[in-house]
Amino acid sequence: MSKKDIEQNKAEVEEQTTDATQATENQNEAAEKEELSAEEKLKEELGKEKDKFLRLFAEFENYKRRTAKERVENMKSANKEVMLAMLPVLDDFDRALNELTKSEDKEMLKGVELIHGKFKNTLQQKGLEQVEAAAGESFDADIHDAITQIPAPTEDLKGKIVDVIEKGYKLGDKIIRHPKVVVGQ
Repeated sequence: MSKKDIEQNKAEVEEQTTDATQATENQNEAAEKEELSAEEKLKEELGKEKDKFLRLFAEFENYKRRTAKERVENMKSANKEVMLAMLPVLDDFDRALNELTKSEDKEMLKGVELIHGKFKNTLQQKGLEQVEAAAGESFDADIHDAITQIPAPTEDLKGKIVDVIEKGYKLGDKIIRHPKVVVGQ
């Protein structure tokens, strides 16, 4: 073999080595890209799962807040049915007191007043309040329930309450029975 052949073989070997090195480097780069893409895929999946978890957590927190609020509202208005059933009894007591003030039996009046006061105080302790409505006040459709309208006895009673037929009551902040009134036209 001549020097020329040896150099040619040497060049061919170097070329093959360079090609092999480049192929190996390409394979390594492809493997790194696959690793990166696999790593990126895992990061993306992790991000999606974190987002899903946070949304589920927020939804659960909202559910807890909503149920707690409903529970508080139910506790506040739990007595509503009982209070509504007791209002006619309270009305009867008021009517009995009005009639007993006209009679001569002061002992009976005193006894009924004591029972009426105790009954009214017990209902007030449970959250019942009377809705104020009196003759001469302005009529408010949100608060008052107009039974009828009559011609105003005086000019200043137009659009105002002339008479209160039935007292109104509220339990907490909610009106459970609107006062029934007569309004002047």
